[in-house]
Amino acid sequence: MNGTNMDMHTNGGHGRHGAGGRGRVVAGLRRRLVRRRIRIRRTRGRRLRRAIVVLLTVLAHLVGAAVVAYHLTKIPEPHPETAMQSTVFVDDHGDYLGRRGPVDRQEIPLSQVPRYVREAVIAAENRSFRTDTGISPKAIGRAAWSTVSGGGRQGGSTITQQYVKNALLSPEQSLSRKAREALIAIKLDRTRSKDEILRGYLNTVYFGRGAAGIQSAARNYFGVDAEDLTVSQGAALASVINIPSYYEKAGSDPKVTAKLVDRWEWVLDAMAHSGAITSAQRAAARFPAFRFYPPGDTDGQRQYLIDAAASEAADRLGITEDQLARGGYTVRTTFDLTAQDATAELAADGAEKKTGEQTAGTKTAGKRAAGEKAAEEKASEVTRPGARPAGDVRVHTAVVALVPGDGAVRVLYGGADYATQPFNDARDGAVEAGTALQPFSGMKLLAPLTGLARTAAPTPLRLASAYATAAAQGVYATPYTVAKITRAGRTLYEAHPRTRTAMTPDGAGLITKFLYGRSGAAVATHTGAAGLRTLWQTAYDEHLTLTVALFAEHPAKGKKAALPAPLPYTAESRSLFVSEGVWSKIVGTAEGHDPAAEPNPGLPTGQTKPILATR
Repeated sequence: MNGTNMDMHTNGGHGRHGAGGRGRVVAGLRRRLVRRRIRIRRTRGRRLRRAIVVLLTVLAHLVGAAVVAYHLTKIPEPHPETAMQSTVFVDDHGDYLGRRGPVDRQEIPLSQVPRYVREAVIAAENRSFRTDTGISPKAIGRAAWSTVSGGGRQGGSTITQQYVKNALLSPEQSLSRKAREALIAIKLDRTRSKDEILRGYLNTVYFGRGAAGIQSAARNYFGVDAEDLTVSQGAALASVINIPSYYEKAGSDPKVTAKLVDRWEWVLDAMAHSGAITSAQRAAARFPAFRFYPPGDTDGQRQYLIDAAASEAADRLGITEDQLARGGYTVRTTFDLTAQDATAELAADGAEKKTGEQTAGTKTAGKRAAGEKAAEEKASEVTRPGARPAGDVRVHTAVVALVPGDGAVRVLYGGADYATQPFNDARDGAVEAGTALQPFSGMKLLAPLTGLARTAAPTPLRLASAYATAAAQGVYATPYTVAKITRAGRTLYEAHPRTRTAMTPDGAGLITKFLYGRSGAAVATHTGAAGLRTLWQTAYDEHLTLTVALFAEHPAKGKKAALPAPLPYTAESRSLFVSEGVWSKIVGTAEGHDPAAEPNPGLPTGQTKPILATR
């Protein structure tokens, strides 16, 4: 028992000794932790200072590298394609005809962009434009992260950055290009005014529909110049910039239009909030009507007009037509586009008439005059067996309308389709005259009409010029198609009539009196022909001279050249239909004129029936 107690006592003693050992270990650990904390507190300031020094050193190197890169970075010249411009042609009223050039772009001064249009673009693309330094750090970081993470393209760049990217750099999406873009943007912002940057941006940014720059966009979307854009139109164009390839379909695609309307509302709200427009302007804004897209090409009728005007404009400026096309000019022509388009429609309608067809009920763009209806009926009353030419026959129609004493050409219809016949019958076609020049026979004509009466095949333009000389009491005016040429708001050329006396006033008066007396109409009228091959119809007064020429041919086939052919017997009604329709469109009157009733100088003396209705 004593032994047992002793063992228990001994074991209990060992247990207390073990617990005391563990306590000493814990106490030692605590002392070491305390000493470490004390050491950390003592060295914290020194280590923090070291970290700051390292960080500042790194920042200093980065800033130094940025400064060096900034000074080494040069603002590059614009891309050649952004320097190129197209030349735009408009009619006498300023309506758009078409363009020539590799890029649909025209540069204009900022003063020709309404202030609210500029503010709309700023509201849509970069609301801090007036105050930022040319870059957006958030946008750069977002783009960098997107590039590193393989995400999609990120937008949000400033207007300055967009201008740098579009006009000065490639569109490559890389960190190095983005960094260079930022450096150039900063340098641009420091060396150029905000207005200079905005002007460059507005003249180069892509708006869709093939239009680079605000001027081309205004024409392509709304058919107006940039300076004539309304608040609603300007906000719509600003809204398109975000995704031009998508929004360009607005006006023809309901889904696209609906999305663009939402963005347009957002832009207008921002403009009203910033004070760019008044609350009344915001309340009155209505989403504008877009031109149909895609638009039709201009390879039909209008290219004849552009060809003639481009050749003349290049000659007036003393440059080549290629230089003209790339020069960014605006050529204001003398043409009346409404009358030109009406001429094309009338010529097409006239070409579709069939033998013996009743023409009184034929539908046209407007109601025909009573005299025109009667003329067509008379022209189709008498036919002769075999009058319709055998085989395939193509009838050509050429129409010229110009201003007597001035020379301005209002209509120059040279063919139905430029794509299939680029040759202009009205300007360059030699049409057999026959009796078309009979009124000038035996009359003394001065240059440039010398020898005209003996000309076997004048161009319709030259013949119209001769009759315009009679209408102007003997004063010949050189025909012209270019009224004015401007570039970047500066007038480079303005037309003035070039006139000279080509026949005596008495001689001109005799011709006019003779033609008025024969027609008994409000305008002097003469019908001429060369057998069954050609037909001429000319009418004039002191305000307008109009010539319509018809001729026919068997088209070339293979190695076989084109050959003259007799006109179909409906040519007379076709000529009258076109002549009176065009005259009415330009002058607004065709009453009391019945040229079909006048004697036809192409017929034997005393015969008054139309030559092409009596075969």
